Amino acid sequence: MEEKLGYERLGAKRLRLVDCISQSVGFMGPVFSAAFLIPLIAGVSASGKGAGVATPLAVLLAAIGTFALGWIVAQYARRVHAAGSLYDYVSNGLGARAGAFAGWIYYGGTTVLASAIACLVGWYVHDVIFTVDPTVPGVVSASSPLPMWAWSLVFVAAVFLVQYLGVHISTRAQLTLALASAVVVLAFFVKVIVDAPQANLEPFKPSSAADGWSGIMFGVLYGVLIFVGFETAANLGEETAEPRRSIPRAVLFTVLIATVFYLIAAYAQIVGFGQDLSVITDPAVAAAPLFALGSPTSAGGYGSDFILKVLEVVVLLDILAVGLGAAVASARGIFALARDRRIPGGLATVAHRRGTPVAAIAFVEAVSLIMVAIAQFADTVFADASPSPHFFDMFLWLSTFGGFALMVVYGLLAFGSFWGLRQGANYAGVVIAAVIGVAISVAAVFGGIYKQPAPFDLVWGYVAAWAILGLIVAFVMKGRPQASRVLDELRSDEEAGINPAGVRAEGIG
Repeated sequence: MEEKLGYERLGAKRLRLVDCISQSVGFMGPVFSAAFLIPLIAGVSASGKGAGVATPLAVLLAAIGTFALGWIVAQYARRVHAAGSLYDYVSNGLGARAGAFAGWIYYGGTTVLASAIACLVGWYVHDVIFTVDPTVPGVVSASSPLPMWAWSLVFVAAVFLVQYLGVHISTRAQLTLALASAVVVLAFFVKVIVDAPQANLEPFKPSSAADGWSGIMFGVLYGVLIFVGFETAANLGEETAEPRRSIPRAVLFTVLIATVFYLIAAYAQIVGFGQDLSVITDPAVAAAPLFALGSPTSAGGYGSDFILKVLEVVVLLDILAVGLGAAVASARGIFALARDRRIPGGLATVAHRRGTPVAAIAFVEAVSLIMVAIAQFADTVFADASPSPHFFDMFLWLSTFGGFALMVVYGLLAFGSFWGLRQGANYAGVVIAAVIGVAISVAAVFGGIYKQPAPFDLVWGYVAAWAILGLIVAFVMKGRPQASRVLDELRSDEEAGINPAGVRAEGIG
């Protein structure tokens, strides 16, 4: 009992299924992904390969691979309800040190993603919402009253405040932002499909891909990226009223909801541009296909100046949801690692009146402040990335780093499930999901390395350096038994048939 009292705890279990779904959907940012990332799947990448007109088919295949990973997460979530989620899950399969290593990479990646959004917000508000360029119909036809760095600081401060006030406020804010943006964009995509010159089933046929199945598989590699974050509802396990029921459902429902949304988005973009690959891959269109479709009919779009402004606003709302979701997930993962003393224990400090991991929240936002400062004062770091403002270049590089790091951990999660879930009732399903999960993760990692242009060709090296540092920390910081194995309320082992003492205590072998 004395040992149990030494573990920090988060606030009351008050979150519901809708809150958990909001966390995963908010982090994923379906509107943002649909607005900017679909061309990657089509073939607008350094490799020059993609699914082309068959992009919707590639999205569907990527969704199947993601669902396999989601199924593994759901099985673990039925058993473990701790804030560390993937850290605890990998620990179950590969041992405590391997879990700490995976947690270091994963939550380092999500923290970097949170800082990437902080940089993006500054650029987006400054250069997209406000503009004096008559050729770019911004929401407000005036110069921004604040510099980019100031908008980023406002966002960082707001994210800290919302998180500090309580996780239920964070999830409801994500729900409001993500739902409002998704409804508007979905309605617009339906309009595009109805008005498109030819809407048929060609985009779902393998023969529609210029490079056949090879192009489709490359499309799948990039397609997995748009699902990143589907699993982050699991980080809310110990703050959820019925975690054994709500978290697995939230993870799988999120994948299904996102799949429907992305299929409509991909199909609308393909048929909206007349199934013409030369138009889809045109740099002017590929940079922001949603905005190209939303432009006035006189400019070749399906909207108007007003519709374009509305789309620009709702994309901002989704960006804000992504930033908040990334920060919430990161803070809880850092808290879990610190609580188990896998990183300095001071980061596990909780604001007891509110039950929020205040030290971890402050750490995540401090990293965002550092990245914003680099974007502002070290503007040569990514000078060769593009002619875009440095804040945008920082976002591109940081988000690439974060996404790559998460893909590595997805692979460890799937691989570890061979052992971590071997005592489950449906081990055949585990094996199938694990094989698919490992394959899709390895493929996504390959896509993050193959023919990447500078400076993104160095991302994998920086992730590898971060991983080596994490390996050192995992062996130096001995830690203590995981909270998920000590605190009864953080597991359902007696129902899952798992030994509460743990499958493996230390090591990978």
